[in-house]
Amino acid sequence: MRKTVTILALVLLTLFVVREAASQERAEANPYPAMAPLEEYLMPKEAEIALARSAAPASIADGATVMVMGRQGYTTVQQGTNGFLCYVERSWANPVDSPEFWNPKHFSPNCFNPAAARSVAQVYLMKTRLVLAGKSKPEIEQALAAALDHGELPALEPGAMCYMMSKQQYLNDQGKNWKPHLMFYVAGDSAGSWGANLPGSPVISSNYAEARATVMMVVVNHWSDGTPGPN
Repeated sequence: MRKTVTILALVLLTLFVVREAASQERAEANPYPAMAPLEEYLMPKEAEIALARSAAPASIADGATVMVMGRQGYTTVQQGTNGFLCYVERSWANPVDSPEFWNPKHFSPNCFNPAAARSVAQVYLMKTRLVLAGKSKPEIEQALAAALDHGELPALEPGAMCYMMSKQQYLNDQGKNWKPHLMFYVAGDSAGSWGANLPGSPVISSNYAEARATVMMVVVNHWSDGTPGPN
């Protein structure tokens, strides 16, 4: 009897250790399993305006419209004159299956040209409203797809691009502020036509499925304030 109890105890202990190890492995694989308190994603208004404008050189950003994020979504706080749009993206700019989808440290200033401001930027702005309304990830994907299908979100415009040249950007826990770069949005799967991701090519591409586009990234050699970027 005592031997049976001992064996049972060892089995239970083994199961507990295995379960805890698996739980720890999941936590390490996804350190942000759920949304943090909303306050962690918010910024003081003036600080957010300055950060948003830092996405592009002053010759562009000074004439841009600026939006900041509140509890229900983004609102325009400064109306521009040149058609550009600057705002600071939060972590849900990532795909829904990204382990950093809820990373509250993610603050990515973007400054969109007029074509991108009218089209691709609207996808993220709607996504933000859905996130702040408490929608699940599947609901967010379904709502964005339906909005594009029914024309509630505009199709990607030719020539859409944005500046991401802020020295203060925090893109993810691995790259931190990474490098100053430009992003070009092209409809469909267009990596091959740009020679993206090939050896020696300066163009890096990724799929932006939510906007039904390919993103082409080109690193530039200086931050928006004119100081040299990393090699």
